[in-house]
Amino acid sequence: MPILPFASQFLETLLAVLAAPLLIGWVNQCRAWLQNRSAPGLLQPYRVIRKLFRKESVLAQNASPLFRLTPYVVFGSMILAVSIVPLVATGLPLSPVADVIALVGLLAFARVFMALAAMDVGTAFGSLGARREMLVAALAEPALLMVFFMPSLIAQSTSLTTIVETLAHRPFALYPSLAFAAVAFVMVLLAENARIPIDNPATHLELTMIHEAMILEYSGRHLALMEWAHALKLVIYFTIGIALFLPWGIAEAGNWIAIPLAIVALAVKLAVGGAALAVLESVSVKLRIFRAPEFLATAFLLAVLGMLTHVLLGAGT
Repeated sequence: MPILPFASQFLETLLAVLAAPLLIGWVNQCRAWLQNRSAPGLLQPYRVIRKLFRKESVLAQNASPLFRLTPYVVFGSMILAVSIVPLVATGLPLSPVADVIALVGLLAFARVFMALAAMDVGTAFGSLGARREMLVAALAEPALLMVFFMPSLIAQSTSLTTIVETLAHRPFALYPSLAFAAVAFVMVLLAENARIPIDNPATHLELTMIHEAMILEYSGRHLALMEWAHALKLVIYFTIGIALFLPWGIAEAGNWIAIPLAIVALAVKLAVGGAALAVLESVSVKLRIFRAPEFLATAFLLAVLGMLTHVLLGAGT
């Protein structure tokens, strides 16, 4: 039945979009527990988004149409990106039209619009955040591509579904080179999602913020879409990490019986990943912005080291 794969594609995308605020709520709650603070509710991000959608959007007098369009472009780009990542099953009709390189392009497309919108109204905070975001992106994107190339060498494909099928649905094999890529990916995840040690999502201090500086001028439904897109971006990176390094539990294409178990496995992995992120942020300190190049250069070198290990020592060693 040809309609089933498209229905599965739609449900997976809808699941990611709806679960994104819940993941943010879980990370915030774990951080509060670790810091011995009163934890906000898991559903607090949903309440914030709902409240923002009900408020009127206030725009600067000199805001151009680009500023108004950016929240929709960013949110739409995140939906397209998550639709080509195998969350629950590999039978995704949209996955053949885009690979990991296109995925990086979609994320970069959204980032460029955010940076342009941040500079559009001419505020100091917006320009500051845009410049810092471009600095981080220029260093993080090459490292992310190197991370992607490591599993691609093993699977002989840049398609995420093929990579998952190679690593999860074939005889088990150890790839020590993936360990270097995994560490590099975690470092890129922290930088790309404005987490400690690169950025602090819980502050509005001028000297530390990057992502928050770019969305300070947004309000109402525009701010709701930007916050929702930011939460969805974290889900995208988590699910990419699962697909590359922990693909076990993702159902094969056409295996509809395994989908309920795959959904449970995804929920467990996201919960563990969110708790691990909270622990990592609680034991880390915010780096000075001038130390960010060193941090991301280390991620790049680790990814390259993983590729060299695979090429020189062989795929199965």
